Amino acid sequence: MITAFMNDETEKIYRVDQGALPELYPTHLHEAKFWEALGRTVATFGFLEEILGKAIFSFTATKPYPKDKVEEAYANWLPKLERALTDQLGNLITNYGNAVREHPSATVSDLDELLEDLRKVSKIRNALCHGSWRAPDETGASIPFFVNRQMEVFETAVDIEFLCRVQKYTVGLVCAVVDSVTNMRWQFPGSGGPGNTIR
Repeated sequence: MITAFMNDETEKIYRVDQGALPELYPTHLHEAKFWEALGRTVATFGFLEEILGKAIFSFTATKPYPKDKVEEAYANWLPKLERALTDQLGNLITNYGNAVREHPSATVSDLDELLEDLRKVSKIRNALCHGSWRAPDETGASIPFFVNRQMEVFETAVDIEFLCRVQKYTVGLVCAVVDSVTNMRWQFPGSGGPGNTIR
């Protein structure tokens, strides 16, 4: 795949021979089913981020304020909503937890456990979304090359079954976040479901 060329000064230089690369390089060593499972899992993480943003909106939009604090609260609300649109999963989890804790009528009894589960899946998400995939072993499992900011190396072998479990688990977390809103008798934003519309 690396070919020698002569430059103008007749010195050898080396370049990738792109025409000799396998089709779909560098993803050619895994089955298409693996990439489908990874894609569906990554898409579910994206959906979780959207749901967390909507939940943040729900809790911050319905938090009551004394009359003399409404203007200040409204001025602070826009930046919160902007972050709910633009933040990545880790910050969304923190902001969601803060929004629930700061709402006087919140009914999420297992919030700490939910936040911990969200943080655990966030670590897996980062490796799956940002890792560089190595060749699979004889069972089809691959360990993505990924090191987080704490210099922790991801060492879990990932196969189709693992990806399907993570995807299903993440759906459960999505439902828990939605429930945290609908248990307050509010309609989850954008769902058209039952409950009081948040205005």
